[in-house]
Amino acid sequence: MKLPRITLPQGLFTTRSRTTVIVVGLALAALSVFYTWRVSVDMKHEDELAIEKLRQDERNAVEMWEDILHNTNFGGQMIYNPELLNELAEHTNVPLIIADERLNVMVTNLSEEIVGNPDRLREEIMSMSEKNKPISVSYGMIHRKVFTIYFGTTDYQDLVSSAHSQALIFFPYVQLIIIIIFAIFAYIAFSSTKQNEQNRVWVGLAKETAHQLGTPTSSLLGWIEYLRGQNVDPMAVDEMSKDLAHLMKIVDRFSKIGSETQLTPMNINEVVGDTVMYFHRRIPRNVSLTYNGLAMAPIEVPINAALFEWVIENLLKNSLDALQGQGAIDVEIGESGDEVFVEVSDTGKGINKSNWTRIFEPGFTTKTRGWGLGLSLSRRIIEEYHKGKIAVVRSELGHGTTIRVTLKRRDIDE
Repeated sequence: MKLPRITLPQGLFTTRSRTTVIVVGLALAALSVFYTWRVSVDMKHEDELAIEKLRQDERNAVEMWEDILHNTNFGGQMIYNPELLNELAEHTNVPLIIADERLNVMVTNLSEEIVGNPDRLREEIMSMSEKNKPISVSYGMIHRKVFTIYFGTTDYQDLVSSAHSQALIFFPYVQLIIIIIFAIFAYIAFSSTKQNEQNRVWVGLAKETAHQLGTPTSSLLGWIEYLRGQNVDPMAVDEMSKDLAHLMKIVDRFSKIGSETQLTPMNINEVVGDTVMYFHRRIPRNVSLTYNGLAMAPIEVPINAALFEWVIENLLKNSLDALQGQGAIDVEIGESGDEVFVEVSDTGKGINKSNWTRIFEPGFTTKTRGWGLGLSLSRRIIEEYHKGKIAVVRSELGHGTTIRVTLKRRDIDE
C-alpha cells in the first residue's frame, strides 16, 4: 500500500509556523491594497483639480470673447473683422458659436459640415445651451440687437479622471481577487499538508505496530513447534498454527503500509479460497458459508495477494456482523469479457439505499462499535492500487446485501 510521502525538515513548517506565514501574507496583502487605494484616491483628487483648472481656463476664454464683442461695440454699432475673429476662434479649444438673434453664425470654430447643416447646427446650439448657459451681448440704442455666445466643453471635461488614475481605481479590486485566490490555495495547501502529516502518523503507527507484534508472533511460532513435540491434540495445534499464520499475514500487511505496491498475476480462485476456508472454521454454527471458486477453472488476475485478502476479509466480517449470528454468506467468482468479479452476498439486515456509497467513506459505520475504516480501506486498495471497482450492487433492508469487487482480468497474450 503506497501512501503520499512528503519529506520535511524537523521543526520546519509546523502548524503554528504555517498559520503565521498565512496571517502575515494576508496582512501584507491588505496593506498593499490599502496603499494602492490611498494612492488612487490622491491621484483622482489631483486629476479633479487639474480638470477644474481646465474648466476655469475655458470660462476665461469665453469671458475673453465676451470682452471682444463688447470692445467692438462703438456707438451702438457692431464693428468687427470676421476673418480675424474666426482665426482667433480656431485657436480656441472650447467649442464656440457666436450667432445673432436669427441664429446667423458670426464666428465659430466648428466644422463646415455642422455649420452648413441648419438641423445639425441647431442641435449643436441646443446641446451647448444645456451644458453651459449662453452669454448674450447687446448693442444699439434704438434698434437693439443681441449677439449670443454658445459654448460647449472640451473632451477633457468628459473624463472623471485620467487613464492611469482609472487603472489604479480598479487595481485594488484585482488585488482583492488575487488575495482571495491566494487564501483558497493557502487553505488547500494547509489542509493537504495536515492530511499528509496525519498519513505519516498512521504509517508510522502501522509500522510500529508491526514491529511490536513481530516479537510475540515469533515467540508463539516457537511455542507451537514445542507443542507439536508434546502430547497435544494435533488438530488443535494445526488450528493454532493457522491462526498464527493469519496473524503474521496481518503483521506483514501493516509492515507494508507506505511501501510500493506490487501487482502479480495470481490465481484469484485460490487467493479468495484461502480466506474463505480460514473463516469457514471460525464462523458461528448457525451461519453457512459457500464458495464457488474452487470448482471453477483458474482465473489469473494481477493483484497484491496480501492486500486483496484484506479486502475479502473485510467483506466477510461485515457480512458476519450483518447476520448477527444466523444466516448465510455466499462468495462467488465470475467473469465477463475482460473483467473478473468477486461478489460477497449475505442474508443480513441490509443497507438503506441512501447509504450505498456512504459506507465506503472513512468513519461512516452503522455498527455500535468500530471506526468505520474497513470498507474505506477496501475501496482504496481496490480503486487506487488495483485500478478496479467496489460497490454495493444489491441490498434490501431485512433481506441482505451483495457487494461486488471488479478487476481487469489478465490478458492471455501478455
